Amino acid sequence: MISSDNSNLTRFFTGLCENVFEARLGIADPPLVDYVSDLMVRFVRFDTLSRVRSPSGLPMHEVVDMLTEAEGRVGIARREVHRHIGDVTLFWTGVYPESLAKLRGDQTKDFFIDYCSQGKRAYYIASTIQTDRQEDAASEILERLSHEFEMCAYGLGEVRREWERHDDEGRRILVE
Repeated sequence: MISSDNSNLTRFFTGLCENVFEARLGIADPPLVDYVSDLMVRFVRFDTLSRVRSPSGLPMHEVVDMLTEAEGRVGIARREVHRHIGDVTLFWTGVYPESLAKLRGDQTKDFFIDYCSQGKRAYYIASTIQTDRQEDAASEILERLSHEFEMCAYGLGEVRREWERHDDEGRRILVE
């Protein structure tokens, strides 16, 4: 499908996200679109989904566990866990919504949570955490992701539909 070369992957997702968000949805917000395309590049690597680890080093897959871990951290570490929760929930809600039933199955800790609400909340909390190297632009993006979570999830669904499109002969079309 696509080259494993990171620059090609970055160009691929940047082009798709710009096309969907700016041209099709009319979202002229380059920093937000850049964040979303970067999220897609980062999440191509499956191990990115389990970036948050418990104190014993075990990867955390469930949002509930990540929320608990975030509350035990301070400063930039707390901000990064909340940002990751926002990223994980946005990714699954937008790109693979059909997987939410399994992720929130009755045998999981995530059964009682709403990924959309928790993602919005996590991005907002991350945007409010002051750090020594506070970057106003990063905080603004995280706050916008909190307020525009549903729109970003919808846009990511459209990005997925674009990369899955096929031409009349069954060949995959990656970029228009």
